[in-house]
This record gives sequence, structure tokens and C-alpha cells, in this order.
Amino acid sequence: LGEFGKYQFFQFFLQVLSGLTAGMHMLSLVTVAAVPEHRCFIPGVDNSSFSQVPWNSSTILEHIPLKESGELDSCHMYNVSAGDRNLIPCEKYVYDTTYYKTSRTIDWDFVCERRWMGSIIQTVFMLGVFTGAVTLGGLADKVGRKTVFCWSALLQLIIGVGVAFIPEYFSVMVTRFFLGIVGSAGAYICGFVLTMELVGPTKRTVCGITFQAVFAGGIMLVAGWGAIIKDRTWLQVVYGLHGCLFLAHWWLLDESPRWLWMQGRAAEAVEIVSKGLRINGSGISVDKDYYVQQAKQQAAVEEKSSAGLSDLFRTPNLRMKTLNVCLCWFANSIVYYGLSLSAGKLYGNPYFILFLMGLVEFPTYITLVFVLDRLGRRSITSTLMLGGGLCCIIAAFIAQGSTLSTSIVMLGKLLIAGSFAVIYNYSAELFPTVVRNSAMGLGSMSARLSGALTPLITLLGDSFDPKIPAVLFGVVALLSGFWVMFLPETMNKPMPESIQDGENFGKGDTWFSQCAGRTPREDSDYPDDPEQMVPLKNTARK
Repeated sequence: LGEFGKYQFFQFFLQVLSGLTAGMHMLSLVTVAAVPEHRCFIPGVDNSSFSQVPWNSSTILEHIPLKESGELDSCHMYNVSAGDRNLIPCEKYVYDTTYYKTSRTIDWDFVCERRWMGSIIQTVFMLGVFTGAVTLGGLADKVGRKTVFCWSALLQLIIGVGVAFIPEYFSVMVTRFFLGIVGSAGAYICGFVLTMELVGPTKRTVCGITFQAVFAGGIMLVAGWGAIIKDRTWLQVVYGLHGCLFLAHWWLLDESPRWLWMQGRAAEAVEIVSKGLRINGSGISVDKDYYVQQAKQQAAVEEKSSAGLSDLFRTPNLRMKTLNVCLCWFANSIVYYGLSLSAGKLYGNPYFILFLMGLVEFPTYITLVFVLDRLGRRSITSTLMLGGGLCCIIAAFIAQGSTLSTSIVMLGKLLIAGSFAVIYNYSAELFPTVVRNSAMGLGSMSARLSGALTPLITLLGDSFDPKIPAVLFGVVALLSGFWVMFLPETMNKPMPESIQDGENFGKGDTWFSQCAGRTPREDSDYPDDPEQMVPLKNTARK
């Protein structure tokens, strides 16, 4: 097929669309369940839950105390009716509608002592992504990437629109759990793996980074639609309707030829490769009967095995790589979503800040395209994570709302977005074909576990010290960034195919051994040309 012809471009376009909806669903609650500025409802002064009296008027200040920062206390008021200045908690709330007219938070008063109930919805969504990553990743290795991709895409359309009309809290949580499974796990991971298994090694970097850029575009769309559509119900409907982009995939998207061949479905694999050759205009003809016969002969002498998630932990080298990569996913996610979900806490227009949170990732992606195949995956991932972790810790000790603080947060987001992008490519190249989707699912599962914890960790800043979340995020990133130095480099290396190939891959190759000038072992089941679908390498006509 070559590195990247017309056929690969068309298939890649179909696959990369999954990044757009994944980014959108992942952060849709930032607008749909936004937490606007709020204060206590003052009887006799306010006549509705929406602020009409100037926020800092003398009348308001007679009833609402100021915090040390000079802002109104969001959750307490003076007990004026009793004739004293003792503080009492709010019974009702008034919301500032400068930016948000409606949201789930306003509907259900998820502020102050009920703030955790709003955070739980995002946590449950992330747990859905967690569940989808571990279940659908393994399922895609069993039944196929396309099957899981298309069903996930259809279900995210139905659930994404339907959740907008559910009025009850627990039903919304359950629905968003399933939206997490199919909306940000099923299609996205399968689409990424399909791309990595179809394009040539020199194009994996560009394609992998493009996935992350499209994901960032989804975040920017969340902000854009949120600024235009003020009704939270129709805003969620618009988010959900983006699933219509995948309706034609049932007929246009092809299964991975690599996966088909490894499953013994040689006829289908050769048929897809032949189709790709015709579209690319290569003029190469493939003798389908010959290759099918060769595959049958090979299958007759090979032991039939069905690799799964447990094989990632069966051998020592593969097990250590798996644990290292899982921590890397965990750390990247906790910093990435910790900074993204904090967009509403930064001063200024929240839609513009969220838009910038997505836009700031693009310089990283553009830079990575040019340097990733020169400097390598390992060094870039480690450096970006160490830098992102330091930014989190530094920002925690700078006054919130200052230009310097916001700039450092944006820089941290830029750096951690880069390492998050690289770890997708890095993971796909580290693990063998027979368990690649399972490995990606396990890594994504680790990321979503930390993503589920992130909204709860941010509550620690409200309940205790505001510095706690950022410092915690930074420490985790620093620890993982150091451990990444012990992973093998995959730049310009063929992707492993079998479990044994994955176990032998990169033995003795660490950042420290590279600095010391030691050459890593090069053991492979397929030393000649592993980049081909394995059985094809010895079947060319003499």
C-alpha cells in the first residue's frame, strides 16, 4: 500500500473524526453544567434566581460578606432577620447570568455544600470512559476495530441527544456513564488504532498528532457552541448531533487488514489491500488465491493462540512496560483535565478561556510533527511531562487571576497536551499487534481513572487549601516523567507483531543506557521486515 496514499488518506479522514466528538463529549459539562458566579438569595431585594441587582451594590454588601480576596461570599449571608451579623448558609441562590443563562448547576443548585453532586456527574462520565476503554479495547481485538467503532458512533449519537431531555439527576448520571463508554472510548481508541495499523511508519507521527489536534478542536467547539447557544438543553442536542458525522462509516470505513490477517481472515485482508492498491493507482495486482492458500498452510503449522489483556502482564519486560505506560497515561490525564476543567475558575470570559485552552495545544502539535521523528518519543514525553508538572506546582503558589498565573497555566496545558499526544503514538508502537487495542484500552482506562478522580481532587481546593490540587497534579507528572526514561525508544523501529516480539522489543534500552552509549538488544521474531503483515513476508513468489 505504501506509506500514505489516497486510500489511506480517505480512511484516515473517516477515522480522525472520532477525535472531534471525543473532545466535545469529554468537556461538554463545562458549558452544559457550568457553575456561574452565585450568592445567597436576599428576600425583599431579589425577586428571582437571576441577578438583577448590581453584584457589588451597597444593598447587597449589607447582606453578603466579602472574602479576603474582595469577592462576595458565595455560600453565606448575614443573619439580618435576627438583627445580628452572624453568618448563615444560603437557603436559595442568585446566579450571575453574564455568561450562562441556563445550566444543570442552575437547575439543581449544585453549588456550595451541593457542589460535589455536579462534580460526581463528570466523575461518572469518566468512569464510563474508563469502563469503555477496558471492555471495548479488548472487544475490538476480538470482534474487530470497525465493528466496535461503528456501534459506538451510532450509540453516542442516540445517547448524546437523548441525555439533553432527561430531567432527573440519577438518570442523567447513568446516561452520561454510557455516553462515556461509547462517546470518548469506543470510537476514539478504535479509530486511532485503525490509523496506526494502516499508515506507514514515517506517517504515524503526523497522523497520531492530528488525532490530538482534532480532539483539541472538539474542545474549541464546546466553547464556540456554548457562546452561541445559551439554552443548555439545545446546546447538548447540538453536541450530540455531531454523531451524524459517522452514519456513513458503516459503508465507507474498512476493517484493519493487519487485524484480519492475524485473525486468520486472509481473504478479507487481501481484498481490502487490493482495493487500496486500486484507489492509490499503484498498478500492483495481488494474487488473492495465492495468499489465502499461503495463510492456510501457515495456520496449519502454527499453534492457534488468542492473545488478550492478561498477556500484557505475563512476561517481565512487557509487564514493566505496561505498568510504566499506564502511569504515564494516568499522569497525563490528571494534569490535562485538571487544567482544562479549571477553565471556569480563571478570570475572564469562560468561553474564550476554554477556547484558548484548546487553541494553545496547536503550537505543541505543530512542533511535534517536526521534532518527534528527530528527537524520539521517550525524550520528548519525559521532558514535556517534567515541564508540565513544574508549571502546575509553580502556578499553585502565584496569586490566582493574575496574568502570570494564567500564562503559566496555559504553558502547563501546552506542555502536557504535547506529552499526552505523544503517549498515544508511543503506546501504539510499544505493544504488539495481537494486543495493541487491548494495551491502548488499558492505557486509556488508566487515563480515565485519573480523569474520574480529577473533579473530586479539585474539590479539595474548595474545601481545604487551593494549592492542593495543582501541587498533587504536578508531583504525579514529575514522578511519571522520570519513569518514562526507562521505556525503550520506538522511533524508526518496526512495530512488534507477536507477544514474544513485544517481550523482546527494547530490552536494555533506556535513556540512561543511551546516554552511556550502550546498544540495546535487538531480538525479534520477525527481524527481516516486521512492518509487513507478518505472514506476507515469506510468501512472495520466487
